[in-house]
Amino acid sequence: MKKSVLIVILLITTLFSFAQKTTLKVVESEEFKDKVKAVNLLTIYTNNNQTGVVRESKQDYLFDVFDKDLNKLHSALVESNKKEVYVGEVVFGDEIKVFTVYSPKAKERIVYCHIFNVKTGEHTKKNLFEVTVAKKRRLFFNRNDRQTSFDISPNGKYLAIATDNIFKDVNDYAIRVFDANTLELLYTKSYQKHKEKYFNHNDISVSNNAEVFVLGKLYKEGKREKKKGEANYDFILNKVSENSNEELLVSLENQHIKSLNISTIKDQLHLLGFYSEKRSGNIKGGCNFIIDSENFAIASKKNYELPLDVYEDLFGDKRGTKKEGKELSSFYIDYILEDSAGNTYILAEEFYITQTYISNGMNGGYWQTTYHYNDILILKFGASGNLDWGRSIFKRATAPSYNAFLKNDELHVLLNSGKNLLEKKDGRTKVSQGWFESSSLYDITYNNSREVIYSKIQDNKGKTYYLPYYGTFNNDIFIMMSDGRKKRQFMRLE
Repeated sequence: MKKSVLIVILLITTLFSFAQKTTLKVVESEEFKDKVKAVNLLTIYTNNNQTGVVRESKQDYLFDVFDKDLNKLHSALVESNKKEVYVGEVVFGDEIKVFTVYSPKAKERIVYCHIFNVKTGEHTKKNLFEVTVAKKRRLFFNRNDRQTSFDISPNGKYLAIATDNIFKDVNDYAIRVFDANTLELLYTKSYQKHKEKYFNHNDISVSNNAEVFVLGKLYKEGKREKKKGEANYDFILNKVSENSNEELLVSLENQHIKSLNISTIKDQLHLLGFYSEKRSGNIKGGCNFIIDSENFAIASKKNYELPLDVYEDLFGDKRGTKKEGKELSSFYIDYILEDSAGNTYILAEEFYITQTYISNGMNGGYWQTTYHYNDILILKFGASGNLDWGRSIFKRATAPSYNAFLKNDELHVLLNSGKNLLEKKDGRTKVSQGWFESSSLYDITYNNSREVIYSKIQDNKGKTYYLPYYGTFNNDIFIMMSDGRKKRQFMRLE
């Protein structure tokens, strides 16, 4: 009986490895040591000849410069304070500007800019502005999102910063625009100031003439997403300049949207995201609001249901067909990428938290929290705003694990998974690591013919373990750093 059950299980789970070797050129640096233990990798940026890396330890920020062969040229250790926290960065030319917030008192906030020149290795620190906030409130409410409060203009001249300044009796929000080179404050503008209505900031974009576009949700009553089954908010696009503040209402038409992101495609603003017919945390499909920038009006709105390929990638050939049209949930946008032809890729990852009570018998117990970074959803919009295709990656992980970039107009998704990617009989490719399985670093490529190519970069056993999530893509090269506290190494993919 046991033997027959085992045979059935083996038949159901018969899998085979199929990944090929990557076509990317792989270069590894020599190992180097840090003077202090670096806790977090904040950002990596590379120009034509040097690579700048910014990390933090418990008491310092580390600013390092490496040459084109990834040998360390320069290292600076800048003392920080446990009450000073990293909130974002922008890059342009040879400079990385890293922003931190220092909270010396409960209501006092000081925003600093660390200017790090990758070419010279020079570091300077400047006090940008000081504000008073309500007790225990964050100045940057969305500080855990990817760069939603900071932006630099395409020509590198203007730096824009969006802040929350909410008190008990008023909801207030501000835009500050600086000269990006001198960091001189050019103007400050308040927007969406209400005694009752709450504004949830989504994204920011600054133009070459110092106009700032700020996108977010304005709630009608309180902060609930729904009221009597309908969306309890409107999306508002603000166009802010030194002398004016225009507002554009983005009509939802009985739909629910968690958030939208601003993308500029061929000098035209696109508001991209996912929509639902049930609630804002769900996904029925992708949406694209195209803005007429000259007249500051909505030129068109396009909605597209998720294609069948998305469901088949997640649930298999047969179950995917049955699931088609049903809404997904708990996905958060990570990347919006644009290729040379004006096509746009949106990548979102499924994220949720579970808690399990672990009993210690007579001694009570404790709650164990597990973070789930699971499936990846990918949509490609054409330059006209139409949906070209959609796919997904059937993935399981317990930490942020992937990165994405466009090279030669092909989408690459890098991540660590089990030693062998395995294709199930139902057509799915599961990207995860088994309990007793070693890991490998993979490159999943979506080419111009809509093919999905699974490539192995390396088996990690006995080799350096790299972290794609913290990598960066500049000048047609992807660079990522290894795991570890004191000894580190780089991998470069060309």
